[in-house]
Amino acid sequence: MTVLDARALNRATLARQLLLDRAELPILDAVAHLGGLQAQEPQEPFTGLWSRLRAFDPAVLSELLIGRRVVRAHLMRRTVHLVTADDLLAWRARHDDMLRRKVLGVYRRELEAVDLGALAAAGREVMADGEPRSMSALARAVADRWPAVGPRPLGEMLAAGLLPTVQLPPRGVWRTKAGARYGLVSRWLGRDIDPLDPDPSDPVGQTLLRRYLAAYGPAASADLRAWCGLTGLPAAVSALRGELVRFRDERGRELLDLPGAPRPDPGTPAPVRFLPAFDNAVLGYHDRGRIIDDAHRGLSVAGARFVLVDGRVAATWTVEDGTVLVTPLRRLTRADRAAVTEEGAALASFLCGDGDGAGQVRIAPSPG
Repeated sequence: MTVLDARALNRATLARQLLLDRAELPILDAVAHLGGLQAQEPQEPFTGLWSRLRAFDPAVLSELLIGRRVVRAHLMRRTVHLVTADDLLAWRARHDDMLRRKVLGVYRRELEAVDLGALAAAGREVMADGEPRSMSALARAVADRWPAVGPRPLGEMLAAGLLPTVQLPPRGVWRTKAGARYGLVSRWLGRDIDPLDPDPSDPVGQTLLRRYLAAYGPAASADLRAWCGLTGLPAAVSALRGELVRFRDERGRELLDLPGAPRPDPGTPAPVRFLPAFDNAVLGYHDRGRIIDDAHRGLSVAGARFVLVDGRVAATWTVEDGTVLVTPLRRLTRADRAAVTEEGAALASFLCGDGDGAGQVRIAPSPG
């Protein structure tokens, strides 16, 4: 099998993630292509799409959220993702068991004596009136039946594990601060989630695998598992293996991919790109060496926002008083700093201004 080095994998990732060239896709199509965007920080998907799409209009994404075409929900890895409504309906049942297990992994002792079936029934009864509720309000509404259990475990198990819910607008609307209020998927979208398919070949898992490879491949089964939080989807991988192409990475791992998916020449130039917190271009792999050095891997789960230079994480960034502040993680050349300044100014204008004119950027000295 052909061996793909880290640079070849990097360029493939950038191309699939729409970070090599900004795409002219409609926003809804871009959200679908990416398999959703990590959205536990409500405003971060706007930066993620700005970095990937030409002429991105944040008002359109807000309209899609208000219009129920995209939704915010606990899904992959039990984290909040912004996904299309169609994908949530199709994928939620396949994630049910994982979501419950993830909550139990945190609160097993607190929930040990709780009948989860009874808790789910109580939660559905509370939510039947159609009123949006915060996680804590939902927990308080059932707390009299489980007085020994704190509100946090009850609320998280109900909102993130047992009940198919979405976080309702105005949370996630452009430049809007709002707490998380939950509603049932069936009421918000007017349709129940698709039931889990009993077919042992795992049709939904096959869809997830194809969609993952389209946006992240070539990738190993462990990478797929790191993205979705499911247990590797072995039946789906087995069912699709005959139609996939295979490679190896420099560590000898088998990588799977779609036959016609883009795998650019490793020498393809990569522009500077600013990534939001928890972006799946970094988090969507078990082996993140294709895009971030091991020395900085811990930053990827700490909420740092990254700057890609030549396709790899080279700096972090924040915004303060309308200025984008860049902190290099390695030495940046004069040309690198100029490119970071140009892209950072455009981002500052997008985030803090009206989209016209240059924003302010400040780059700290390189380390060492």
